[in-house]
Formats: sequence, structure tokens, C-alpha cells
Amino acid sequence: MKLLTKALEKKLLDNATKKDGVAYVKWFNPTGIGTWYVSEMDKNGVCYGLACMHEKEFGYFAKGELEALKLPFGLGIERDTWFDPTPLEKCKELA
Repeated sequence: MKLLTKALEKKLLDNATKKDGVAYVKWFNPTGIGTWYVSEMDKNGVCYGLACMHEKEFGYFAKGELEALKLPFGLGIERDTWFDPTPLEKCKELA
């Protein structure tokens, strides 16, 4: 599965200047811990959002690193196709 559609990629790139604090994408590890709520992305694929693993932390992470992860059973990080845009603060409560 592609982590971003063209429309979502455009939204994240546009939001890198607006910085509205809304997560437009949710990525997750289908085999264990790890959820990323993405609010913005620069042209190099560096994203800003909320990373939830052992702790919940706002910060930067690289889309390319998540795409490169090799998970059990040949799986990779996936995008939640049912996720609706949600303020990052509210995502912190959801995770």
C-alpha cells in the first residue's frame, strides 16, 4: 500500500506553510506498536506530527524510513484509509 495518495501528499506539502495543527494522515504498524499522525511534510519527505509508540511525542520523522521498515510476514507500515482529518491534540487522546 502506498503511504500517500497524490491528493494527501499535496495537502501535507501545502500544510507545511499553513501549519494548521490538523493530522490528515494516520500510518500504523499492522504487526505491533507504532502509530503516526501526520500533519505536514516537506519536499524531502520529512513529516511533522504525533508519533505514538511507547510514548506519545510530537516531532519530525521521515516518510522514507517508515517505507523502508521490513515487518514480519512481508508487511510494511500502512495508511488508515478510514481516518478523517483530526486536530493533533485530539489524536493524542485517541492513541
